[in-house]
Amino acid sequence: MKLFEPLNINGMVIPNRILVPAMVTRLSGEDGLINQDIIDRYVRYAEGQVGLIVVEAMAIHGAKAGPLLRISDDSFIPGHAELTKQIHDTSDSKVVPQIIHFMKIARSGWRQTLDMLSPQDIDQIIEEFGDAALRAREAGYDGAELHAAHAYTLSSSLSRLNARRDEYSGRTLEGRLRMVGKVVANVRTKVGNDFPVGIRMLADEYLRDGYTVKDAKLIALRMAQLGLDYISLSVGGKFEDAVHTPGEILHGYSGYSGERCMPGDNHADMLHVHLADEIKSFINAKGFTTPIVTAGKISNPAHAKMVIEQGKADIVGIARGLLADADWAVKVRDGQEDRIVHCTYCNVCKELDGAHKEVHCFLWPKHARQAPPDQPDSDAPTWASNEGALDATEEDGVVTLKWSKAEGEVSGYDVYRADDNGEVEIIEAVKGSRLVDRSILAGMPYRYYIRAYNSVGQASVPSNSVLIDPALPDYAAAVV
Repeated sequence: MKLFEPLNINGMVIPNRILVPAMVTRLSGEDGLINQDIIDRYVRYAEGQVGLIVVEAMAIHGAKAGPLLRISDDSFIPGHAELTKQIHDTSDSKVVPQIIHFMKIARSGWRQTLDMLSPQDIDQIIEEFGDAALRAREAGYDGAELHAAHAYTLSSSLSRLNARRDEYSGRTLEGRLRMVGKVVANVRTKVGNDFPVGIRMLADEYLRDGYTVKDAKLIALRMAQLGLDYISLSVGGKFEDAVHTPGEILHGYSGYSGERCMPGDNHADMLHVHLADEIKSFINAKGFTTPIVTAGKISNPAHAKMVIEQGKADIVGIARGLLADADWAVKVRDGQEDRIVHCTYCNVCKELDGAHKEVHCFLWPKHARQAPPDQPDSDAPTWASNEGALDATEEDGVVTLKWSKAEGEVSGYDVYRADDNGEVEIIEAVKGSRLVDRSILAGMPYRYYIRAYNSVGQASVPSNSVLIDPALPDYAAAVV
C-alpha cells in the first residue's frame, strides 16, 4: 500500500505518507511554553504512528497572541527538546515545528498590514525566522516548516493584495516572492542544507482579487527552486474577508476563505486535491520532485489511498480526522477501518480555536483533553434484540430518525445513509439517539442505519435499516 511506503525528505525518512498539519490547540498558556498537555497531545499522534507531525504554529517574535506556543528566544528550547524527545521515544514518527510571524491585531477590528512595516521591520523578521529555525534544530526537531499561508506575514507578502510599493511590491510576482526568498536564504545560512525545511503555502487565497492556482503554480516552482524540501498546500484562511465580532480578536477562519480552509460537512470530500495535482504536475514538468502535501477533508481511507496511488500528491495531510482518531493510521494499515472514529466535520474544533479556547474533538468522551487511548480488546457496544429499533419519518423534506440506546460503553452513534441506492456514507455523529436530516431531495430513495461506537472507535453491528422514499412535490411531479 503506497500510503504506507516511507519517504526520504532530505534525510528525514518519514515512515508513511500521512501528515498531521499544524493545528492550534490553545493548550499552552500566555507564556508560550511547552507544557505537559502539549506534550500529551503530540505524543498521542506519535502513538498513532503518523508519518510526520507538524507541531502547531509557534511565534518567532514576542508579540502577544493569547495561548500560543513560542520559539522566539533560547529560553524556549528546553521545553521543545523535551517534546521532541518524548515523541522520538514513542515511535518512528518525525516531527517539525511550524514557525510563524504574524502582525498586530486588536479587539476593535484594526489590524496591521504588510505596507505598515518598515524595511527595518522586514529585515528583523527575516532574521527571526532564521534564528527560530536554528532553535528548532537545537531542540531536536527533525526539520522545520515555514508558515507562509493563511492570514500571516509571509502569506500577506505572497498575496495579490500586497499593497507595498518597494522591493517587496505586490505589483509584481517577483516583488511578492522576495520576502519569502530572503527568509529561506537566512534559514539556510543558519541551519545548513542538511536540515529539512518545508513550507506551508496557499494553493488559492479564495479572495476577490486574491491569487488562484495560476499564481500558486509559479510560487510553488520558486519554492522548489529555493531548495525547500516539501511544499504543504492549504487554501484561504485570510483576514481580508474575516467577520469581526465586536470586542473580539479578528479570526482568519470566520469568512468564506476560512470556510474553504476548514471546510465543514456541507463541502465535498477531497475538495482541494485537484489544486495539489495541478501544482505537482507543473513543478514535476519543470524537473522538480519536491514532495507535495495536500489537505482538506481526506479522512476517508479510500480517498487517502487513491490520492497517493494516483500521484495527485506525495503526502496526505489529515488534521481534523486525526484529531478525532489519533490511531487512524494504525487502523488503516492493519485493515481495521471499521474501528475508526470518523470526523464528521462539525467544526466544533474550529469554533473553539476562534474563541481562543482549548481545542478538543466533539467525538471524544466527555471532558477528555486528549484523544482516548486505543483499546483493541475492549467490547464494542451491542444492540438489544430489537436491533436498535431505528424508525424514520419524513415530512416536507425533513427526515426524523429515532432509535433505542445501545448497550455497553457508548460514546456516540454514527448515522449512515445511502442516497439513491448508491454509496453508503456517515452523514453525522451524535451523542443522543435522535437525528434530523434536512438534506434530502424528494424523488430519491434514502436508506439509513446506525452504529454505536465506544471511546476507541469500536462500533456495534449496524442497527436495522429503514428506507425513506419521498415523493416528488406536485410542482415537480407535473413536469416529470
